[in-house]
Amino acid sequence: MSRAEQPSRRAVLAAAVAAAAVAGGAVPATAEAAASVAGTGGGDGDTGRAPARRVDHHAWTTYGDWRRGTTRGARVAAGSRPGVTIGTPAGTTDYTDPHTGTTAAWEYATWTSPVHRLTVPATEAIASWNAHTPSGTWIQIELRGTYSDGTDTPWYVMGRWTAGDGDQDIRRTSVDDQGDGRSSVWTDTFAVDDAASGLRLASYRLRLTLYRRPGTRSAPTVWRLGAMGSDVPDRFTVPASAPGLARELRVPRYSQEIHKGQYPEYDNGGEAWCSPTSSQMTIEYWGGRLTEDQLSWVDPSYADPQVCHAARYTYDNQYSGCGNWPFNAAYAATFKGLQGVVTRLGSLTDLETLIAAGIPAITSQSFLEKELTGAGYGTSGHLMTVIGFTADGDVIANDPASDDNEAVRRVYKRREWENIWLRTKRYNADGKVVSGTGGVCYLYFPAHPSARQRRALAAVGVR
Repeated sequence: MSRAEQPSRRAVLAAAVAAAAVAGGAVPATAEAAASVAGTGGGDGDTGRAPARRVDHHAWTTYGDWRRGTTRGARVAAGSRPGVTIGTPAGTTDYTDPHTGTTAAWEYATWTSPVHRLTVPATEAIASWNAHTPSGTWIQIELRGTYSDGTDTPWYVMGRWTAGDGDQDIRRTSVDDQGDGRSSVWTDTFAVDDAASGLRLASYRLRLTLYRRPGTRSAPTVWRLGAMGSDVPDRFTVPASAPGLARELRVPRYSQEIHKGQYPEYDNGGEAWCSPTSSQMTIEYWGGRLTEDQLSWVDPSYADPQVCHAARYTYDNQYSGCGNWPFNAAYAATFKGLQGVVTRLGSLTDLETLIAAGIPAITSQSFLEKELTGAGYGTSGHLMTVIGFTADGDVIANDPASDDNEAVRRVYKRREWENIWLRTKRYNADGKVVSGTGGVCYLYFPAHPSARQRRALAAVGVR
């Protein structure tokens, strides 16, 4: 996002999403509750028990997972990365693209997940997916939940996605104006409207619809589909964690700032490209590379054309920005051998667990300039990549809001950084109470993780 302390599209979204936390809801903002989320003890009241995790991340990824779903025209494909694709289409339907005005016919098939009962009845949920969508194909992801009072939500569209944006493709898009008076979808996030009422999302199903041009043989394949549900307590501050790791990962460094004014059709150019810039850094850490042909559309006078590419191919045409969380994770998974998820972590200890296994994390935070020593800016919403910890436990981050690539590596004070990332409430530059993201992050990791990586991911609730 912009380095300026001003409202951003992501801040508007976060304010709505965090209504539950801001309202205080049914979860008291006690030190013990905050410690439960932060993954630490509750100070003097620590019982010695492992804290309950306030996040439920669930995904369908295996052949057995896909077989347990209900299909209409879809088939389950085996292999090293099992998934679901179009078999014999269930039918044909018309879709009018709201961003081009074009109406076209599409063959389609559906896969619907079993009901997943959340271990944490949730105030919000974010879906994410990994898929291959050849030209002329796309997918739609929907969520239908059951509330804690036993009633159901509508089917909510959580995204219409394709990897491309050519003449044969739709325009990637979120869907606005979805709600039933009790919950709403804000770009990429389902949120209970009034968490103070005690209403929660108790369970959900996901429905995947796969589309292709009629009469063609191309078909999308989805390898991973899941959602993160969470009920994070209201807090301005979180308990301090103790340092536990000193390690730094060698992650490429890219500045979003050197792209100011480039391709303003993608969210006003590089000034707003913190999310795709962070994504591209992490993708390249894992060996993902773009070809000269893929980058041929970029002005050859621009440095780091891969950052321009990432912005273009994460762009959400409805949100009018590159910060759609699951769109970034899906973009990462278009690179061979990678998968990506959106989740929420509970502590710097979680981040240390991942870094120890060689997994960087892309984190979302907002803060005033005075709240993060050395940043040199304030922001209402910003992504950066955590790449390690110093011997003193301070956070080493690749911060794309830097003047050039050499300046991207930053060291931020541990206590300041964990608070601006994990809190759900803060004061903005006008002194008004606004929301924080409460530990949201993207994780990109190999399609076939090592045993150590699997253990680290499982420790933070991702499988």
